[in-house]
Amino acid sequence: MTLDYVANDGLCADECSCDRGENCSETGADGCGCSEAPESGSEDCGLAPVELKAALSGAAGKTPEADGKPGKAPRPRRPDFVSTTNACKLCTPLGAMLAFRGVEGAVPFLHGSQGCATYMRRYVISHYREPMDIASSSLGEKQAVYGGGPNLKKGILNVMKKYDPVLVGVATTCLTETIGDDVGGYLREFRNEFGDLDLPDIVHVHTPSYNGTHMEGWNAAVRALVDQLAKERVEPHGKVALLPGFISPADLRHLRDLVADFGSDAVILPDLSDPLDGPALEDYTPLPEGGTPVADIRALSGAAAVIECGRSLAMTPVGSSGPATAGRVLHERFGLPLHGVGLPIGLRETDALVSALEAITGKPLPRRHELERGRFVDALVDGHKYVSGKRAVVYGEADLVVGLVSLLSEIGVRTVLAATGARGAHLAESVAAVTEGMLPAMPTVIEGADFEEIADTAEGLSPDLLVGNSKGYRYARQWNIPLVRAGFPIHDRFGGHRLLHVGYAGAQALMDRIVNAVIEKTQSDSPVGYCYL
Repeated sequence: MTLDYVANDGLCADECSCDRGENCSETGADGCGCSEAPESGSEDCGLAPVELKAALSGAAGKTPEADGKPGKAPRPRRPDFVSTTNACKLCTPLGAMLAFRGVEGAVPFLHGSQGCATYMRRYVISHYREPMDIASSSLGEKQAVYGGGPNLKKGILNVMKKYDPVLVGVATTCLTETIGDDVGGYLREFRNEFGDLDLPDIVHVHTPSYNGTHMEGWNAAVRALVDQLAKERVEPHGKVALLPGFISPADLRHLRDLVADFGSDAVILPDLSDPLDGPALEDYTPLPEGGTPVADIRALSGAAAVIECGRSLAMTPVGSSGPATAGRVLHERFGLPLHGVGLPIGLRETDALVSALEAITGKPLPRRHELERGRFVDALVDGHKYVSGKRAVVYGEADLVVGLVSLLSEIGVRTVLAATGARGAHLAESVAAVTEGMLPAMPTVIEGADFEEIADTAEGLSPDLLVGNSKGYRYARQWNIPLVRAGFPIHDRFGGHRLLHVGYAGAQALMDRIVNAVIEKTQSDSPVGYCYL
């Protein structure tokens, strides 16, 4: 048993332990934390609290007030520490690196140790099957003591020499945030020292991994790009500024086509569709083609309106340090109309995006997408008998979870648990909003969860399927239920970055995968099998 703080009217002996494994903060009638008799040989537990304290200190018979010394004030009990054993999130700077990759001619740069960049490259390449260069200031023990400024400056010079980038996106890590490196100050010194060179744009963002998830890193990087580049008002150009959130390259291409079918052009920030899902090339190119041009980011003030996807962003309060999202930066700095919508997964969430585009462009839903919507509604009629009443556990990034829960409720699947590794994501409010009138009861909602907590909760809910990234495979195998993969990362299947989630076509594709997973499970469990439905 571990000795813990207690009030000064009782103290636990180290040799006092309970067969039930209770710790001494759960004080029993004996003041020792053992509501049952202690193990033999632990006779100190029979002493009164003050006598026990004196015995432990080697001064039997003396109280804390002896020799005229007043007793110490009671110290509050320390909260129990609960470790995360299998996080339902990825690290904050990883999200920032992905967001910077979505800018044309940009090199993501980690200010920290080399191991961070290696870990992130492995994760990204395994999902996207594309090269992913991440520069690093490669700090070691010396820099952890004396600061990483010289390494940061030298690293940027090396990146300029090797890549000739248009932009360098600098994100901090746990190490540099812990030692308190002034990255903004270092970059000002860098510009002053090397102002005679043709310097790229440099955008920096604070992303300590212990302070959030990869989605918070993504959102912080997108806001930094807008805040540090879109500073001047330009002539109106009528494009739609679309901040879609962290979605697949297939999703990004579909949204671009949707805006184009409304007769408008979109500035999508960031745009990973080509950098992380490009064609085969004969020669290696250090900087992949595609991404949002820096010139388009600078000219965002001329957009007709801003559409920002993600219910968690819409519910984020404005902090004292300024607007909390990239969309609010543009709205408050330039007065652009801001349409905050959920991630457009499923019928109703896509309808909300369509309504925003109709309001911005003054045009009705194009016929192509009207037909896609109608085909999805027809599929709801055809497929409900296979999935109606099934129970699902959904996990992942908060906005993705909300969209998936919305879709599942539309096709007749009851979400019994919705979980995310993020905190303060307003998941419960968002889930309640998208399932209103659709589910017999509100799902259990967990924020700040790891997979152990998700598994412990889900086992009592008898789920029929899991919906989320490939990290849930262990539990799907253990419970013998299907895993419908969605989001990031998907390491154990091919083509995860080409999965379509958004729009009416994405809803149809997701529904087909969910229904077929349920049918396949029924076939596998059948003693005779069947091949006709």
